[in-house]
Amino acid sequence: MRNIILIIFILLSCQDNKKFEILKYSDFKNKIESSDVILIDVRTPMEYSQGHIQGSVNVDFKEEKDFQNYFKNLDKSETIFLYCRSGNRSKKSAEKLIDLGFNKIYDLDGGFIEWNLEELKKINP
Repeated sequence: MRNIILIIFILLSCQDNKKFEILKYSDFKNKIESSDVILIDVRTPMEYSQGHIQGSVNVDFKEEKDFQNYFKNLDKSETIFLYCRSGNRSKKSAEKLIDLGFNKIYDLDGGFIEWNLEELKKINP
């Protein structure tokens, strides 16, 4: 019995309670269109200037100080929606935001590449 309790304790302590949710295009789009949200593009300013999701704010993941400063002024209970080019930087950004105390974070699966592909499907079905 003692061994079972020890195993349960070890398993529970190893669980990562810090999570964010990765959403497919349609779910992400529905959520950002259904309410006033904080939508963050974590790509570089150059990438952002070449196209972005309407209503997004550019907070470059690679500029650590600017990134930290932007988010330290936000209410930690706010829901944050993130995207980048393909999903790599936004995943890393979500992990940083969890460390900063945010707990409602959504990440666009496939990033802006996927967003553009899905938007093009609407134009050219």
